[in-house]
Amino acid sequence: MGKRANGEGSVYQRTDGRWCASVTTEGGRRQHFLGRTRAEVARKLTGALDARDKGVLVTGPRQTVSQFFTQWLDAVRPSLRPRTFVGYEQLVRLHVIPQIGALSLARLTPQHLQRLYASRLEAGLCSTTVNHVHALIHKALSNAVRWGLVHRNIADLVDPPRNRHFEIATLTPEQARAFLAAAAGHRLEALYVLAVTTGMRQGELLGLRWRDVDVDIGTLQVRGSMQATPEGLRIMEPKTAGSRRRVALSKQPIDALRRHRAAQAEERLRVGAAWENVELVFATEAGRPITASILRRSFEPLLTRAGLPRMRFHDLRHTSATLLLGRGVHPKVVSEMLGHTRISTTLDLYSHVSMTMQQQAADAFDAILGH
Repeated sequence: MGKRANGEGSVYQRTDGRWCASVTTEGGRRQHFLGRTRAEVARKLTGALDARDKGVLVTGPRQTVSQFFTQWLDAVRPSLRPRTFVGYEQLVRLHVIPQIGALSLARLTPQHLQRLYASRLEAGLCSTTVNHVHALIHKALSNAVRWGLVHRNIADLVDPPRNRHFEIATLTPEQARAFLAAAAGHRLEALYVLAVTTGMRQGELLGLRWRDVDVDIGTLQVRGSMQATPEGLRIMEPKTAGSRRRVALSKQPIDALRRHRAAQAEERLRVGAAWENVELVFATEAGRPITASILRRSFEPLLTRAGLPRMRFHDLRHTSATLLLGRGVHPKVVSEMLGHTRISTTLDLYSHVSMTMQQQAADAFDAILGH
């Protein structure tokens, strides 16, 4: 092996038999990594050099958890979807740094993480969010191990809280009809009809473009999703291959989309050149993307008008799946319509419909056997 160039670090064997690697950090200091074999310390050195090249400071035992996570976010940002990065940044800023940010990264223990999770639950955070915090910390510390900043991932030694089972809120067939009746004539009627009849996600609906809709054939294609990014609302590529899909439309959404397109054309004529986006199926009266808060202010009064309890917009997606499964539509078809990658996701998520499906199976046997 040839001699390493300046800045590439060095590997040598100490008099006590252990191997040592060292590298010069950004501040001009030397950081050392010890191991039983040359290969072990060489891996640590490679990780440290990679971290330095990505802008992650290798500051040894003096580096705090806050410093590490701040620099880690900068390092991994290019490889993340914008929405994922926003979620990571919020978890770090709101839950990681305030609780354990002042601690030394090298001295972080499983007890610190266990107390962190307990304190977040006591503060009213749901177990699902605390599990997201745990997954984030585990991912970050895995990078820290590869970069040679810590010797092991202590998140492996911590038990995150169990996710609590929650009941999915859905509308009955009668309630769904009442909701759509309340939405009749509303400026976003077609959006609500699509939500109930296709199970599309909120971002998919708000990012739908007219070129992806064919009302003559009666289909639409999901090719993107409106997401909040640090640069504003953007239509992003679907997260998974299953999310890119073609959805067949029933008569009600086809009619609603035709009315909506005519009404939108009149709005554009009134606004003129100030209309900002001619592609979006659903936009504000000025042609701008619809934000989650705008949609919420539109959705909640419709629930009140229909005499329905409060629910999330996402529950319309659950309603769509539940209504179809309850009528005996094959789970594979429902899974593809929703954009789930695996049918097991659909079956696990909507297991509350399984008794209805089992009763249909029992009735089928009665018909087969003549009872």
